Amino acid sequence: MKRSFRHNLWHQVGAANADYQLIDEGDHLAIGVSGGKDSVTLLYVLANLRRFAPVKFRLTAVMLDLGWNCDFTPISELCNQLDVPFHLEKTQIGPIVFDYRQEKNPCSLCAKLRRGALHNVAIQLGCNKVALAHHADDAIETLLMSMFYEGRLGAFLPKTYLSRKQLYLIRPLIYVKESTIKEVVAVLKLPVIANPCPVNGRTKRHEVKEIIEQLETLIPDVRDKILSALRNVDLDHLWPPQSFRTNVLK
Repeated sequence: MKRSFRHNLWHQVGAANADYQLIDEGDHLAIGVSGGKDSVTLLYVLANLRRFAPVKFRLTAVMLDLGWNCDFTPISELCNQLDVPFHLEKTQIGPIVFDYRQEKNPCSLCAKLRRGALHNVAIQLGCNKVALAHHADDAIETLLMSMFYEGRLGAFLPKTYLSRKQLYLIRPLIYVKESTIKEVVAVLKLPVIANPCPVNGRTKRHEVKEIIEQLETLIPDVRDKILSALRNVDLDHLWPPQSFRTNVLK
């Protein structure tokens, strides 16, 4: 791996940790591992971060079996190589969403069930934080999805506290671009499990990805501009919610 590439990756992860105080002394992190490129990169990053981080923390990789008969051996072997305990939680989330409920828009319910299962397992394992693999491009897409499909401005936070479960959610890859993650996986030959979801590649997020790619042909640095907008909110020039009536625009 090139020195500049390695430097950029660790610099971005370190900057996110410093900016948002993601990892503290004595933390026990449950790493949400789906088997996709993002989560295996997060697993690799956090496992190696333990070597030189100024604080001591523990890791447990948590993977959900959604009931689709996947082979999780490549991920368990990677965890063994990285000296990270591996926990596989069996669920029937896939059949519930697609067979029993037969949801027309399954993504929302599936995400809700997966979040709940992951949070519960983390608590059972004695973890105080859950590390999620959302990256910079995910933040951009989430912002645009909230605007296009929900009519609001919003995205996920780098660090969130769930008071009812006394659990923190952290996103150490928040400054890392998807292109960097793809390079990490390719250079390090990290194992990636194919997504078995029946609607993979046909979601609203995928539609927004395509829109961003089209925008890049007109505005090459549009991703950087949107990321900058997330951190530079000018509230004085946004409409106050109490003065807005939706029926006026209809």
